[in-house]
Amino acid sequence: MARVIAVTNQKGGVGKTTTSINLAAYLAAEGKRVLVIDFDPQGNASSGFGVHPRTLSASIYHVLFGGVAYSSIIRPVALPHLYLLPANPDLAGALVELMDMPDREFVLRHFINRIRHQYQYIIIDLPPSLSLLTVNGLVAADEVLIPIQSEYYSLEGLGQLLQTIELINANLGVRIHVAGALLTMYNRRETLSREVEKEVRRHFPHHVFDVTIPRSITLAEAPSFAKPIIQYDPRSLGARAYEQLAREIIAQERPIPQYGGLGVQTP
Repeated sequence: MARVIAVTNQKGGVGKTTTSINLAAYLAAEGKRVLVIDFDPQGNASSGFGVHPRTLSASIYHVLFGGVAYSSIIRPVALPHLYLLPANPDLAGALVELMDMPDREFVLRHFINRIRHQYQYIIIDLPPSLSLLTVNGLVAADEVLIPIQSEYYSLEGLGQLLQTIELINANLGVRIHVAGALLTMYNRRETLSREVEKEVRRHFPHHVFDVTIPRSITLAEAPSFAKPIIQYDPRSLGARAYEQLAREIIAQERPIPQYGGLGVQTP
C-alpha cells in the first residue's frame, strides 16, 4: 500500500516541482515503485519528465472528470519503477467543476484509493496556491513535504499552510501528517541561508530533514533537458542531496517487527 506524499508550499519558486521529480526518481532508483501525479495546471512536473502538457490530448483532469481510463494516461518515465500521471492546462477547469460537486474535497482521494495498492509511493506535485486543487491534494495525501527556500520571505505563509492542514484534519475527518520541511536553494557560505536554517530548525513545529538542497545550476538546468538530476548530473551536489532525501524518507517507514527471523508486519 503506497505512502501518499503531497509536495506543497503556497509560495512559488521554492523548489516544489524539482523536489517532486527528483525525490520520486531516487525512490525509484532505490527499487520502489513510484507514481508521480502532476496536479498543477502548469504541468511543470510533466514537462520535467519530457511530457509536454500542451501536446497532451488527455491528462489527470480527464481521468477525474472525463471518464477516461487512467491506464490510458499513465506512462513510464525516466527510470524503471517510475510512472507519471501528467497534467495539462485543462486541469484549471477542475476549479469550476469542483464547486458544485458533492464531496468536492475528496475527488482525488477517491481516485488514489482505487490505485494505491499498485505502488509503494505516490508523490503529488501541487500548485503554489491554496485552491480547491491544493485542498484535494492535501486530503488525498497521508503526509505533506514542505520545501522552504532558504530566504526569509519563504517563511511567510508557512504558518497559514500549517493552519490549513490543521483545519482540513479537524473539519474533513482526515489525518494528514507533516513528513517534514525541506530547506532548498541553500548556500552554506551565505549568512542568510544559515540564519534561515537556524530559524526553521529552532521554530518549525514538525520534523526538518537533515539534508539541505543546495542552490545548483545543474538542478535548474535538468528540467530543460527533461531529465531528473540522477540522469542529468548524478555526481553533482544536488543529486547527492536528493539521494539523501530519498533515504531519509525511506527511513521514516514503519519498521517491520522480527519474529523467529522472519519479517512479519503486524496489523
